[in-house]
Amino acid sequence: MLAVLSRAHFDDPLQPVRELSGGWRKRLAVCRALVARPDVLIMDEPTNHLDIEGILWLENLLLAPSADGPAALLMVSHDRRFLENTVNRVIELAPVYPDGSFQVRGSYADFLEKKTDFLLQRQNLEERLANRLRRETEWLRRGPKARATKARYRIEEAGRLQEAFTGVRERNRSAGQVGISFDGTGRKTKKLLTATGLAKGYGGAPLFADLDLTLGPGTRLGLLGRNGSGKSTLMRILAAAGDPEECAPDRGTIALADKVRIVSFDQRREQLDTTVTLRRALAPEGDSVLYQGQSVHVVSWAKRFLFRPDQLETPVERLSGGEQARILLARLMLRPADILLLDEPTNDLDIPSLDVLEESLTEFPGALVLVTHDRFLLDRVCTAVLGFDGQGGCDYFADFEQWLEALQEREQAAQKRDKARSAPADGKGAAASRPGRLSYLDQREYDRMEERILAAEARLGELEALMASPRVMADPAQLHRYWEEQQELQTKAEQLYDRWDELEQRRQG
Repeated sequence: MLAVLSRAHFDDPLQPVRELSGGWRKRLAVCRALVARPDVLIMDEPTNHLDIEGILWLENLLLAPSADGPAALLMVSHDRRFLENTVNRVIELAPVYPDGSFQVRGSYADFLEKKTDFLLQRQNLEERLANRLRRETEWLRRGPKARATKARYRIEEAGRLQEAFTGVRERNRSAGQVGISFDGTGRKTKKLLTATGLAKGYGGAPLFADLDLTLGPGTRLGLLGRNGSGKSTLMRILAAAGDPEECAPDRGTIALADKVRIVSFDQRREQLDTTVTLRRALAPEGDSVLYQGQSVHVVSWAKRFLFRPDQLETPVERLSGGEQARILLARLMLRPADILLLDEPTNDLDIPSLDVLEESLTEFPGALVLVTHDRFLLDRVCTAVLGFDGQGGCDYFADFEQWLEALQEREQAAQKRDKARSAPADGKGAAASRPGRLSYLDQREYDRMEERILAAEARLGELEALMASPRVMADPAQLHRYWEEQQELQTKAEQLYDRWDELEQRRQG
């Protein structure tokens, strides 16, 4: 257990769970599952509430070979980059498929390619069936003389053709998409918002300082950093620009263009009243909404976001997280914006909805500031990113990969500084022989390492003797089982030796 917590970067195993953030609680849930050594690990949206670094940690954890790890993983996820990096088989459940599901062995990219081919085939099939049905219908409608000579089998075939066409058309139409399209005001002002020297902190700890920021039409800026590093705080400051009583910076100024319109999406969904019905949530003032100057009935507006008419009287609190997210997006679309501030808009959205959201954001003519853990969306939408280091610093980067490289370089530099501080000033005296400090968890792991290695070596010796015995050699199935155990145990022993060496080096400083 302590080794698992150590690899998850928990420094204090006695810290109360109530003090952990949502992202660290998600890490703890993964650790708890791994400690049980399951044969199959099942995870439902494992990247929700994790920051980017947490997602990278989880990817490395799932991809690292381990004799103690699960033999198989089953995950539900809408994080497309995470799926691409971790899975070798994809199953999608949807009524568009004849059997209700579509399975592809391979990466997520392989799945997308084969899904596209399948949907094109279904579309072509619908067109071919429509043409055949049209010809058969014309033949059946010929005059009485022709009708008298019709073959019974051809009439029956026309009926079967009608059923096949109807089934294919309904399945194709079931693959509906959310109609997301943000409404810009169309203003051409070059500078919608200009922030100079912004600084903010809490309890004496700085979140960011000396931040300069300019937003204009076409700006699409992504914010990156650990949970609690200041991303959402900056979003609240920008959303409250001009109203210092809401959320003001400790230092710095924000200048807005005249009558600029700022529209924000809050990941905590505090803007959503869950006690009202879906009808009232979508159309608070009646049975229609005003969208781009046109009146749209609430039933049509609901269908645009994949809600059925019979759901309109359902309380919002009974809807799923994805459905509640679609309500918020529907309400945002009714407010023409110069600046869009979206804080984790992808949480709980399914992948088709994410595709439409992505397309809509790239077409939005105003300025966009986006906080998201969806690296796929970030790469496709944002033209620049602002990275927070969690210690008061923030810098601009071209894209996610450049930010990640800088993050890794900063961590390596920090490790070198720590080693330099722990190194003795000269090679003499007690200071030269003083061992380095291990964390509580690492020290516990180090103390048990020799015992674990000896146990692995002992079992390897037993397996070698068993596989050499005539009885086992005469039983191919048993021999194969012992061989598989031997391979796994050898890998585990190598990992233990590597880990022991790593801890020993750190212990020696």
